[in-house]
Amino acid sequence: MSGRAALRRVGPARAAGAAAAVLLCAFPFYLDAFWLQVGLFSMAAAIGAIGLNLLSGTSGQLSLGHAFFLAVGAYGYVWLAGEPGPGLPPAVAMVLAVCLSGLAGGLFSPIAGRVRGVYLGVATLALVFLGQHVMVNAEGVTGGFNGRSVPPLEIGGFTFAETDPALVVLGVPFGAEERLWYLGLVLLAAVWFSARNLLRGRPGRALSALRDSEVAAAAMGVPVARYRSAAFVVSSMYAGLAGVLIALAFRGIVPDYFGLALSIDYLAMIVIGGLGSVGGATAGAVFVTALPLVMGRYADQLPLVAAPGATGHAIGPTEAARYLYGAAIILVLLYVPGGLGGLFRRRVRPPTPPVRQPKEQTP
Repeated sequence: MSGRAALRRVGPARAAGAAAAVLLCAFPFYLDAFWLQVGLFSMAAAIGAIGLNLLSGTSGQLSLGHAFFLAVGAYGYVWLAGEPGPGLPPAVAMVLAVCLSGLAGGLFSPIAGRVRGVYLGVATLALVFLGQHVMVNAEGVTGGFNGRSVPPLEIGGFTFAETDPALVVLGVPFGAEERLWYLGLVLLAAVWFSARNLLRGRPGRALSALRDSEVAAAAMGVPVARYRSAAFVVSSMYAGLAGVLIALAFRGIVPDYFGLALSIDYLAMIVIGGLGSVGGATAGAVFVTALPLVMGRYADQLPLVAAPGATGHAIGPTEAARYLYGAAIILVLLYVPGGLGGLFRRRVRPPTPPVRQPKEQTP
């Protein structure tokens, strides 16, 4: 392929990425608090979905316990930065909460290194029920059923909340949502590029070999148990970071949020987005996270959908959204095996036409 042809293939993707970055940076100046909250929850979900995609989409390890590691990150931050708790600086508490999630994944990694397939999924499912029990009964740490309020993040004297110092940018007052928006963008960008570099390097090739055939990977010199455990630890750390951002966006967390339904939602994100694709995991996270929130806001304008808390035979926006992305999973599996990520790649980067060989001239 010539250099000009390569530029034609890469150029549209880079242009689309640059345009998306500019739009995302400009959104806080034009969107209201509801849409900024939707974006924050979507960014947090994208961080967690990228981590799960590394584990399930790239290395082929089924996990139904992603909600547990999200809870470890969220409650770890709240306890480390709040009262009761050590009362550490919020930035330090955030880093330690992510490390705590990685430690939890490391403690579980020996099981992940030995158990395969559905058995690993059942083992991770036990983490969700164990986490629910601990969150409800460890009231000194989690607050029990009522949960706990989330201390605002503070870095270098700058608080990501609607408190002093007041901040006005180009005539737009920046409250908690606007400030957290840019924090979420920075964290998502860091996770995005780190995951892409990991997948393009030697670890990514080793994890892909594990997914295809562990016997063949071991024959090529890949330490199977070590890479399976490492994938679990990295995925858990990404989930912990997502949990911290979710806690900051909600400003209050309760145990019921981190249940089995949340783990199923994350599996839906990576299937709809495309297994093994960082961009696909992000797109799937935005779709699954934003759909029930948007349907809840416009429930009175949608047929067969009732507003949250309404009585009658109509279904609520959360249930309706799950029906829709359940149908989306079926459509993806039948018609778009690569998910949204594969569909985007085909649109932006069309296949290279075959090179025509010159005809042989007869003497």
